[in-house]
Amino acid sequence: MKKIFIIIALFLFLSCIHTGCLEKYKIEDTGTIVFCDFEGGFYGIISDNLHNGEKEFDPINLPSEFKEDGLRVKFKAILTLAQYGYHMWGTYVRILEIEKLESI
Repeated sequence: MKKIFIIIALFLFLSCIHTGCLEKYKIEDTGTIVFCDFEGGFYGIISDNLHNGEKEFDPINLPSEFKEDGLRVKFKAILTLAQYGYHMWGTYVRILEIEKLESI
């Protein structure tokens, strides 16, 4: 019983540390979905603001209903710094929340 308690306590402690560390990698912004027609074609987000020198983001989990060139969105994402791929465009992010913005 004592071992289970220690394991659970350790897990909760590490989870709290991990979550706190990720705060500096979160992005909350608006931007435009763009279709990039190279490397087999994919959708990215061009941010309205600069984030640590980055403005282009390659979402690894963009929902299909948001795969529309020119679509304006509001999004929350987290940088996936350990993610590598072949697109060679933008910084990889994992979308946490995304919503369509009304067209003007």
